Amino acid sequence: MLATTVAGIVSISAAAIFSFTLLSRVVERMVSLSVGIMLSTSLLHALPEAFESGADPRTLFGTLLAGLLAFFMLEKLAILRHSHHHEGDGHHHAHGHDKHEAGRAGWMILLGDGMHNFTDGILIAAAFLADPHLGIVTGVAIVAHEIPQEIGDFIVLLNAGFSRTRAYVYNLLCSLLAVAGGLLGYYTLDRASNLIPYVLVFASSGFIYIAVSDLMPQMQRRATLKETVPQVLLIALGVCIVLFLTAEKHAH
Repeated sequence: MLATTVAGIVSISAAAIFSFTLLSRVVERMVSLSVGIMLSTSLLHALPEAFESGADPRTLFGTLLAGLLAFFMLEKLAILRHSHHHEGDGHHHAHGHDKHEAGRAGWMILLGDGMHNFTDGILIAAAFLADPHLGIVTGVAIVAHEIPQEIGDFIVLLNAGFSRTRAYVYNLLCSLLAVAGGLLGYYTLDRASNLIPYVLVFASSGFIYIAVSDLMPQMQRRATLKETVPQVLLIALGVCIVLFLTAEKHAH
């Protein structure tokens, strides 16, 4: 419980410091970095880990499909609720609608991040049960892996209109799901470990959907060469960050 709590607080706080001080003035541009981090975390780290677990590939692909459709339906419900709330009020909502479009991505990334943190808690519990030293190393590795991902989350939340305090509090609450995952992993390890690949795939589906459906269309609205070059470079930087940390994790 101590390891999962500290890992969550340290990663969230470090990401908040970087996001609020160094990145707050360039939030829109840094959405590109978030896309690179989320896609590479999902496609180069979480999904390979799930498929290497020995779980049935067809079932994992089915989970991925179910996750994508589930996030699609969540977004549909958000759109329908927004339309019903404003229909017939006689006002135009172009700017507010844009904010709401970004806001949906914020809420969905919190859901996906909560699932991911829950899985991290299970992994930390499994490592501690195998060897306390391995548990500490795993906790440190997860913190190192989470910081750039949480920076990406903060960028999305700030872009979605969340205040700094609100973004920090919601992200911190999501991080506490690692404690719940740790408790579940400790008391029902065998059953929980069988579920890890599917939780990883479902969480990855959320990150992929948010990046492709919500964030990349925002980037496509800025189609000039002056805007495109930094976008591509920042996406590449996000991919490189995850590749470096993944390589470090495998090396240890």
